[in-house]
Amino acid sequence: MFIKPLCTAALCLAACVSISGTSAAPAGADIGQAAEPIRGVNLGGLFVLEPWITPSLFEEWAHTANSPVVDEWNYCAILGKRECQTRLTKHWGSWVQEQDISTLADLRINTLRIPIGYWALAPDGSDPYVQGQIPFLQQILGWASKYRMRVILDLHGAPGSQNGFDNSGLRGDIRWTKRPSDVPRTLDALAGLARIANQNPSVVAIQAVNEPANWGVSKDTIIQFYTQAYGTIKSIAPQVAVVFHDAFLPASEWESLVPRNLTDAILDTHIYHMFVDDVIRLSADEHIRKACTDGQTIGNFNQRTRTICGEFSLANTDCARWLNGFQKGARWDGTLPGSQPVANGASCSNQENMDAWSDNKRAFMQRFAMAQIQAYEQGTGWIFWNFKTESADSWNYIKLARNGIFPTPPIGRSLNVCPS
Repeated sequence: MFIKPLCTAALCLAACVSISGTSAAPAGADIGQAAEPIRGVNLGGLFVLEPWITPSLFEEWAHTANSPVVDEWNYCAILGKRECQTRLTKHWGSWVQEQDISTLADLRINTLRIPIGYWALAPDGSDPYVQGQIPFLQQILGWASKYRMRVILDLHGAPGSQNGFDNSGLRGDIRWTKRPSDVPRTLDALAGLARIANQNPSVVAIQAVNEPANWGVSKDTIIQFYTQAYGTIKSIAPQVAVVFHDAFLPASEWESLVPRNLTDAILDTHIYHMFVDDVIRLSADEHIRKACTDGQTIGNFNQRTRTICGEFSLANTDCARWLNGFQKGARWDGTLPGSQPVANGASCSNQENMDAWSDNKRAFMQRFAMAQIQAYEQGTGWIFWNFKTESADSWNYIKLARNGIFPTPPIGRSLNVCPS
């Protein structure tokens, strides 16, 4: 469905993800693999730094009061370009290894979503960011092809920040689209990704921009940008699909967010269970029920436009160190400014240490994993965040799967945690 001719309505309704068709498939991909739902992981923390994924890169500022080094922008600004280049080049060459891709293939993951910032493709010389990411990206794309995996290239950071999160490269105000150069530079970056897609048959889709925040950028502006992004990508790489995030809008607004004339589109929604007070306070059974209900929502919209859950995790607490931002605490234990503990005596101790999990915790995690992948396969599939982390075990797919928390193969449609 990611190549011409466009998918038929029947295939779309069946949610068969032919995102590796004849001309876009990795070498040796067969029809059976091409028809599988997306069962993927994100390669987060590589080309866009996030302190909680790789805290070792930020550790030297951990005890500096109100440290400005909260994201990649300030990491490079404080270090200076020469030192930043040295450190990040080492990081790009070490965080994702061929063994990681081989392991994921053994775990029957079929799709990689690779986040990358605009500065790697359409840099602004006045920014503190450094370049050099593309050869490492190309290396990963080669491994993806070798292990017959599909790739979604995800523009994770836009000029000025599309959401104010550290995972956009710049934490703070949302300034994307506020300057005349912002959208053209973003489109230039997408054009760069499209050219890379043409050189690498493992690339089957490009995400226009990750998580644009509707409270900082109007819905109309986002829709206009999505239409421009679709045109830019398709004019260069017509064989790839174009992925659009839901901009944190409710399902009732998805219909207008992705215009129907964008026929080769995928809607991406991200589902987490720890960033909202009402959700983090759910019981174990309520977390399972919520996942199942979310799957029904995805399945319903999937009949109109292919829909994926492009980010989720097994965390039901926000206890991963610096998850809420560098030097910030957690809602779970009330250490995040302005929060209260979810319950008396709530502690983050060992919440992210799998070796310390009780039998009950492990059993819940297994059910939670199975519920989510079963639910999200009511749509076009799922992509777990993240492939690995340094210390946050409920976000580490490789460790979770190796320890039996995720089934191998992770075929959600074969499970029965959610009611049929």
